[in-house]
This record gives sequence, structure tokens and C-alpha cells, in this order.
Amino acid sequence: MTAPEPVYVIKGDDPSLVSEALTSLLAELGGDDAGFAVEDLTGEEPDIGAIVDACSTPPFLADRRVIVVRDVGRIRTDDATALVDYLSNPLPTTVLVLVAGGGQTPTRLLNAVKKAGHVIDAVPDARARKTWVVDRMKDADVKLDAAAGDLIRQHLGEDIGRLQSLLDVLTAAYGPGARVGADDVRPFLGEAGGVAPWDLTDAIDNGDTAAALGHLHRMMEAGGRHPLVIMATLHNHVSNMLRLDGADVAGEAEAAQLLGIHPFRAGKVLAQAKRLGSDNIARAVELMAQADMDLRGIKAWSPELVLEVLVGRLSRLTPGRPARAGSRR
Repeated sequence: MTAPEPVYVIKGDDPSLVSEALTSLLAELGGDDAGFAVEDLTGEEPDIGAIVDACSTPPFLADRRVIVVRDVGRIRTDDATALVDYLSNPLPTTVLVLVAGGGQTPTRLLNAVKKAGHVIDAVPDARARKTWVVDRMKDADVKLDAAAGDLIRQHLGEDIGRLQSLLDVLTAAYGPGARVGADDVRPFLGEAGGVAPWDLTDAIDNGDTAAALGHLHRMMEAGGRHPLVIMATLHNHVSNMLRLDGADVAGEAEAAQLLGIHPFRAGKVLAQAKRLGSDNIARAVELMAQADMDLRGIKAWSPELVLEVLVGRLSRLTPGRPARAGSRR
């Protein structure tokens, strides 16, 4: 390995993936029997003074000290100042590893890490998530055929932290080196995992009511998302289309600049805004406002029912939406 950075921060929402990223990083920092010592200073309340002192102390009987601090979201913004000051002139023989958890990492501290070291995303986005899953299925002790791999990816959704345990179970059931198909996998899948917010909005934009409702239920159940969080996702999506309507943007780059989101997502929002047109965007805004009032108790409906009705109505706004099987057009 090349010379390590003086500081790393591991980001991510899935504790199992964050833990795996930490294990991989520590193994990499160890190199080929290189002398190094790991000290875990995680506690219920981060002791910033102790952390800075440890980082500022040369190693004893080792070439390098690795200081691990978990749950960095617990560090208060004011307390982060001492760490930011340390990172302006870090000790060359110390590697500080800050691990996600306990809330959001203070912005000043995260910016200091970006400047002095490296940020590790424990599966940062949809494309990297798919690559991560594919790579681990290829390296599994059982040999999954294409149908089995597709089934696992679709079933786990966002909950990819369950992948390794599933692969371990399949290995125990069928033996190392066994060829495993979709029918062999199904009995071991368990509950479907959560899905990403864009899976829901993409299904709505495609006019696929059945898929949208399926994604909604997976977000609420397996994903554990509160109805108000899902409502905020839908509100942002509709609001972005409203901002683009009549804005005379030339393409996804201008749309991304206006909305402050990734160009790929901005391109999708722009395409859907053009597909819906001003009248249907206005109708979507009305539906969002009505659902917001219903969630506040205007109707004696459960939050789940309010969202089901909203998602169904939003998906039916898309022109040329696919007809249900057996329906007349």
C-alpha cells in the first residue's frame, strides 16, 4: 500500500456495510506485516481531548498508530474544532479513522477530512451498490446463475447488508462450489428489503401504479421510513418539476444547476416535467396539498392509506401509462 492518509472518514447508513469498510481499511493499513497499533477510542460520549492527545502522541514499539473513533455523529460542532485544528497539521505517524454513526458528521470536520485525507463511502450510490453486490456474488462460495443473482438483487433492494449472511446460508445449505439457481434461493430470501426513494418516484413517473405501490410498502415496512419522510420525498420530486416548468432550461446540466441535484436525476425530473405538462404538474401540486392536509387529520384515514391514495393518483397523471391487465383502453 502507498503511504496512508493522515485521516479517513467512513460514511454510510448501513452499520454492517460501514463495519465491513472499517475492517477492509484496517487490513489495508496493516499492509504486509507492517508495524502498526490500533486504538479504539469510541465511547458513549466522545472525549475530544483524549482523541487529540492520542493522535498527537508518537507510536510506541510500532511504526504507526491508528486511532479509531466510531459514531462520529455524536461529536458536537463546537467540540469538532479541536479535531479540525489537529488536522491542519497532523502527526505523520498517526492515522485517524472516523466511522459513521450517531447522526451526521459535523460539516466542518467532514470538510477538514476532505482537505487532509480521504472519505470512504460504504456503497455510495445506486451504481456502486449494484457493483458491490455483483462483486460479492461473484466471489461467493456458491455459484449463482444469472436468474438467482437478479432475484437476490431485486429482493434485497437497499438492504444489501443482508447479502453476506444470505450467501453464507446458501453455502451451508448446498455446499461450497454448488451451482445455485433462482428456485434454490427463494426459500432463504425472507422479507423483501427496502428500496431507494428514486425507485418510488421512477415508478410514479412511468405511470406504473402497481410497482409504485409495491415500492411504497417496501419503503414503509422493510425500509422503516416514516410516512412523513416519504411525503417529503414526493414533495421534493413534485416541487422540482414545478420549478422547471416554464424555466426554459436547455438540458440536464442547466436543470441540475437550477435544482442543485445530480445531473442524472435532474435529467429525469426534466423529462417527466415535459411529459406531464403544466396542467398535470399543477394537479400534482393539488394532490400533494390535499394529502398533506389528510395526514394532519382532515380525513379519518391512516397515514399509510393517505400515501397509497396519493401515490396511485400521482402515477395516473402520466400520459400513456401502461394499462392494467384485463382493463379496457
